[in-house]
Amino acid sequence: MSGFIHLYTGNGKGKTTAAFGLALRSAGAGRRVFIAQFVKGMHYSELDVIKRIPEIELKQYGLDCFIVNEPTQKDIDAAQQGLTEVTEYILEQKADMVILDEICIALHYQLIAEEEEVLKLLARKPAEMEIILTGRYATPRLYEIADLITEMHEIRHYYQKGVEARKGIEF
Repeated sequence: MSGFIHLYTGNGKGKTTAAFGLALRSAGAGRRVFIAQFVKGMHYSELDVIKRIPEIELKQYGLDCFIVNEPTQKDIDAAQQGLTEVTEYILEQKADMVILDEICIALHYQLIAEEEEVLKLLARKPAEMEIILTGRYATPRLYEIADLITEMHEIRHYYQKGVEARKGIEF
């Protein structure tokens, strides 16, 4: 079976959710999934259920929510460690599906300074491996290489009415 590169981007809600849906479907089919969450280091409810699915491994390569501040060297180091580990998973075929959650944000905020490094890695992906990229601010080069592109476009969001993030929905 041929594998493809998916890109879920845009300002709307649902990019990570779509990727996790694919992870569940893939695990249900007996495939091994590795999820690397760049930028994210906080606890999200999906982490609790993922622990109970042996076909899915998840690692976070984020620390705190730097987006309200400037990224620190520790943020950059964590993202670089994530890229190093993702490279190993891809090149050594340790998983059938690899999800690079918020990789676009990591590139946008230069936590990963060299987009070329990511592009070269994606060019070396095994033919049968599925790779999913998520995050706002996808670059034109990511658009060029992706086989499937979905843009989440926000039309309305209850945050605009002052609704806070809700457990089990946003985190």
